[in-house]
Amino acid sequence: MAVLTLVLGTPFVLGDHPVRWESGSALPRIVTGDPVESATPTTEDPGVSPPASTAPQPSGTDALQVAKPWKKGMPQWGVQFYWEEEKDKRSDTFIEKQARKHAEYLIGLGANSVSVSFPFFTEGTTSNVLTAGAKTPSPERLQRVLKVFKDAGFRTTLRPIMDEAALNPPAGWRGNIEPASRSAWFTSYEGFLTPYLKAAERAEATTFVIATELNSMEGDPGWAALVASAEKTFSGEVAYDANWDNYVSGRINMPVSHLGVDAYFPVKVADTAPVQTLVDGWNDWLDKKATGPLPNITISETGIGAMNGAYHAPGDFYTKNAVNPKVQANWYKAACQVVQERKMQGVYWWSIWFDDDPNDAPDDKVASRLDFAGRPLTEKAIKSCFNSAYAGPGTQTTN
Repeated sequence: MAVLTLVLGTPFVLGDHPVRWESGSALPRIVTGDPVESATPTTEDPGVSPPASTAPQPSGTDALQVAKPWKKGMPQWGVQFYWEEEKDKRSDTFIEKQARKHAEYLIGLGANSVSVSFPFFTEGTTSNVLTAGAKTPSPERLQRVLKVFKDAGFRTTLRPIMDEAALNPPAGWRGNIEPASRSAWFTSYEGFLTPYLKAAERAEATTFVIATELNSMEGDPGWAALVASAEKTFSGEVAYDANWDNYVSGRINMPVSHLGVDAYFPVKVADTAPVQTLVDGWNDWLDKKATGPLPNITISETGIGAMNGAYHAPGDFYTKNAVNPKVQANWYKAACQVVQERKMQGVYWWSIWFDDDPNDAPDDKVASRLDFAGRPLTEKAIKSCFNSAYAGPGTQTTN
């Protein structure tokens, strides 16, 4: 991916989304930020060796078995994987070994859930055509990976995400597409999704995310038929993951059985802000939607760069300010605290690139600051979150 650094000068306006970012390889939007106030150190804590992961690595016969498999009502403690096929397509043996490596790493963190995100493609913001591309894993290969996680006891989710390369970013993004013919768009999308729904069914996945961050398409009558068709193919939960701005600004009208939120709430505080201040910042945003418990909501995706200034733009994928691991670790602590205090269904951290070794420290000369695997302070925060006493929202949930 080409590196892009873009600062938008317009202030954030709910619903208009001029200041936004998206996650993963699908071209995040860069947001405006205040000047960085803090001179927080840019290295790990003294005495901590950056290259070594703090996540305990299980071994022996228990290496690929979740200690406490997820059951309905329990929290979903998870990670989003992003998988693009490489030019030199990895063998089936490689991807299965890679999935087992990731499963072992996640078990060491205390995770019980996994979501596998993968790209699909369109020809432009007005296009009616949605297809797989060279970077799209086949249904069969995704099924292999899901099976590895399922066999290890993880709750599994399959999540297609529209790639934005053809949408003329930053003006164009997946949230403002306007197909010339919406009926043709839904017909094309159903044709693309059906083989992946079948793969998810064969892999006994728990959830299939029918779409992610499609703000401009939310509420369209075409979703009813598409979701009904999906539910005939896939017996698990059919979900939709909303972008955070649309979630807080109004009702998400989608005929699905579950709603996730991709949560990248900007909090304008110094890098030295304590965790409780970050929690308050999250709650200020969530309270725009509803106060009190949110037992039907999952944080389907969240993360932040391990760098100075990141609180102002948590999903900024491209900017590479001075590395500051404490910023990332404290944000993770705050998000986990919010999930528990608001009685939410859980959280999935964005993200781990599927081809990466999660035990290696990120190369900050080239890696995204959002990478968390191999950052000891963040791994410690994740482990504390995933091994907390939070029992989950329970099975009798109401908003």
